[in-house]
Amino acid sequence: MRKTSRLPNLRNLGVVLRILIIANSALMLSALTLSHSIETFIYQLTTISTFAQPMLFVCLLLLYGCYSFLVKMSYRKAIAFIFILITLGTALIHGLFSQLWLFSDLPSLTRIVFYAWIISAVIFYYFNLHHRAYSPAVTEARLQALQARIRPHFLFNSLNAVLSLIRDQPKQAETALEDMADLFRVLMAENRELVPIAQEIALCRQYLALEKLRLDERLKVEWQIDNVPPDILIPPLLLQPLIENAVYHGIEPLIDGGTIKVQIYTKQNEVHLILKNPYKAQNKHSSGNNMALKNIKERLTLHFDLEASLKTKKLDDTYEVHITLPNHTQTINAQSI
Repeated sequence: MRKTSRLPNLRNLGVVLRILIIANSALMLSALTLSHSIETFIYQLTTISTFAQPMLFVCLLLLYGCYSFLVKMSYRKAIAFIFILITLGTALIHGLFSQLWLFSDLPSLTRIVFYAWIISAVIFYYFNLHHRAYSPAVTEARLQALQARIRPHFLFNSLNAVLSLIRDQPKQAETALEDMADLFRVLMAENRELVPIAQEIALCRQYLALEKLRLDERLKVEWQIDNVPPDILIPPLLLQPLIENAVYHGIEPLIDGGTIKVQIYTKQNEVHLILKNPYKAQNKHSSGNNMALKNIKERLTLHFDLEASLKTKKLDDTYEVHITLPNHTQTINAQSI
């Protein structure tokens, strides 16, 4: 984990929205303290916003542009540099207003910078509290608790399948045991950092190979991943639990089995993961699916805030899960906020 992880991701939509909400709440509070009626409140809020909104917009642009530089600094240096950027952005807009503004009651630069620093201090104090609430120990504990665990029936079924192969097909049994070891090694790891999508796909193939031992021809998988860059970063154990759900809820209840379709593609700055499996209403495996999906949703929120989403829908006899997340590669290691 980087030592600058306390710094909020200033390119994250959720962080930007929080900054806008806190800053505008402070502006409304200032207008309220200067008002004695609804008319004066509206006038004060309009006047203050006329000065403040362009400054806020410019400061956000500066922070967005400098974020990749800020994350390389220590937390204290990054905060100090942010206050310098805020001062520059405020001075830039104040100078522009001084040249073009028609009113004579433009507040002094010192006063505006002072208010900008106060609001900025409140914002970063909030994010500091937010970070403490999701401190490394707490975040790791929550992520570990939210990791979708392989169901006990899978372990026993896989062991029985391996035992049946030991005499007749010892080489295949050895490969299956190696796959199981890799799978459980990943489950027991910390699983806090994002991993390349190629690693997650390889893990899913190992899992499916184990399920194939007992389901045989009942389990078919179609992969549509030819154009996916292998270095895209995603949360670990994101796709594997979905595939496990698809096997457990979609394939096992059907006598003839079915096909799981996995489609992964990039579009603009987003990564789309779509998984489809057969769906049969009111099967005995129906319970527990929503809990696993809620866990994955919360993990996506911990990693990407509002930039990721998980949607599900039923189409005739097909159940579809569609995950959208920001397109990060190994050169930009996304962080939880």
